[in-house]
Amino acid sequence: MGSLTSSSQAQTHALGVRLGQLLRDGDFVGLSGELGAGKTALMRGIAEGAGVDAAEVSSPTFTIVQTYSGRLLVHHADWYRLSSADELYATGFFDLLEAGGAAVVEWVERVPVSVPMLRVTLSLVDATTRRLDVSASGERASALLAAWLTR
Repeated sequence: MGSLTSSSQAQTHALGVRLGQLLRDGDFVGLSGELGAGKTALMRGIAEGAGVDAAEVSSPTFTIVQTYSGRLLVHHADWYRLSSADELYATGFFDLLEAGGAAVVEWVERVPVSVPMLRVTLSLVDATTRRLDVSASGERASALLAAWLTR
């Protein structure tokens, strides 16, 4: 468990790049935070760090899941419009995970799932500052968290 502070959108993006460089096949990252907290900026950085062109990344609010190819597949999901596990299963999200890659989910709190994950909660401090509270469940997520916090 720990926290990071970002004083700009560019810094949030850079934190994401660092995390994306550490991602491996099978990693699951859950992002939480109110609208405008920086989830998509962090995601664009994560994608870039994983070898995906950040310009390709948009919030998949209406498509629910988008997959990007980089040095590994990155499945980017937005669960804002979901309200149940049944709706999540209907999207085919878990089938994508079986195909390999890492998953990054915005609004992960909308549908509780029991999977090992690195969880990042972004909070607005002021107009430009964000606090990222991070925690991990599972051995790999804990290692990912430790590496991210010490880089």
